[in-house]
Amino acid sequence: MTISIFTTNDHASGYAKGVKRHSKRSSELSFSTRAIHIGSEPDPTTGAVIPFISLSTTYKQDEVGVHKGFEYSRSGNPNRDALERTLVGLEAGAGHAIAFASGSATTATVLQSLGPNAHVLSVNDVYGGTFRYLTRVAKETMGTESTFVDLENTTDNEILGAIRVNTKLIWIESPTNPTLRLIDIPRIVGLARRAPSKPLVLVDNTFLSPFYASPLLQGADIVIHSLTKYVNGHSDVVMGAAILPSSSTPDRDYEGLVQKLRFLQNAHGAVPSPFDSWLAQRGAKTLAVRMKAHGLNALRIASFLTSHPAVEHVIYPGLASHSLHALARTSLSPNAQQFLSTLPPSSLVHGIPYGGMVSFRLHGGAKSAEALLPKLRLFTLAESLGSVESLAELPARMTHASIPPAEREALGIEGLVRLSCGIEEVEDLVEDLRAALDGLDDEDSGCDSGFVTPSDASDHGANGLH
Repeated sequence: MTISIFTTNDHASGYAKGVKRHSKRSSELSFSTRAIHIGSEPDPTTGAVIPFISLSTTYKQDEVGVHKGFEYSRSGNPNRDALERTLVGLEAGAGHAIAFASGSATTATVLQSLGPNAHVLSVNDVYGGTFRYLTRVAKETMGTESTFVDLENTTDNEILGAIRVNTKLIWIESPTNPTLRLIDIPRIVGLARRAPSKPLVLVDNTFLSPFYASPLLQGADIVIHSLTKYVNGHSDVVMGAAILPSSSTPDRDYEGLVQKLRFLQNAHGAVPSPFDSWLAQRGAKTLAVRMKAHGLNALRIASFLTSHPAVEHVIYPGLASHSLHALARTSLSPNAQQFLSTLPPSSLVHGIPYGGMVSFRLHGGAKSAEALLPKLRLFTLAESLGSVESLAELPARMTHASIPPAEREALGIEGLVRLSCGIEEVEDLVEDLRAALDGLDDEDSGCDSGFVTPSDASDHGANGLH
């Protein structure tokens, strides 16, 4: 489905009669233009450039069942509808978007749509909240079975062997959270289509956002986002979204799946508020500008970390030295490719911008990591990611605490530091890291860092994606 900026319906489009409409199709417009205009047309009554916040819970009907598209705010709201139009405009290849009250609500609703006793094949290095939902909630309430596989390194035959007759979904994060493993999405899509059960392929695109990656163009059936992160970008909204292609295929009924997801959402009330929808749409308008800064800052920070003697290993697929750097390049969205073409060669000496997330390990291991984090001044020690301010965390003790210790160790999560590189002046961020890393040399490695371990129950439980 191609969404035009202005539709033929004056009320829906937000333009009064007699005003000349823009005839260019949304697919022909650039990313930032779509982000600013689609779903955010001037109000036809007042001419207000910014959409109103519609707080009404119910809507007048002219006759029984005759209304202007809204009946009750749990089932539909103008601000939520406007945000969903914006999301369809941002995610290349999309035709449907459903905004949810949180990332957890998105995850729960998608898994509920599979029905009882389904099997899910998931990447092994998955966010802790997703792992918890699959292994403790979906398993106990719906009989869902889950198999966690290294989709980065496992062979085609091994992946095909892990797909069962009741496998209904393959769950991908790329890059994964928090070790930034890269998954070849077209490869997994091809394997899913070959399997007799033909499972849907879902990609969590939170880390790269629609700016850097377009999984639907690579064949994915569902893209999900924690809108809390990059799309909103200001640490003031908790929200999620599921986005699907526009046209069904002989073995893919996307319209039917959208109807099922909306029915489940309405039934259990996992809807975002009008104000949160308005905030997220506002944030989305600057997504491209922010993602460019996030990516360039992360590349600079990753390059610096590789040169510091206290750092053992840096993980950033954008670095030219990364083993899967070529895959990172080919996985970029068309608009990200265009962005790279505008950068001077001098800014790409060490690699390419590839999102704002950087992970690294210190020679001193987990103790040094715990000692490092409180020393940072511009990187705030906090969970979450993707906002304008820079954040740092220790996943093993925070966002991924629900994953058993042995599995965290096997995945390389223990002792890993995760940075969400904000859009501050990058040299200020580099100096913040330099001072904190240099300060580690002045401490006794056995001293108590004072780091408080959150309980398993607080494993980023309010969000559930990232």
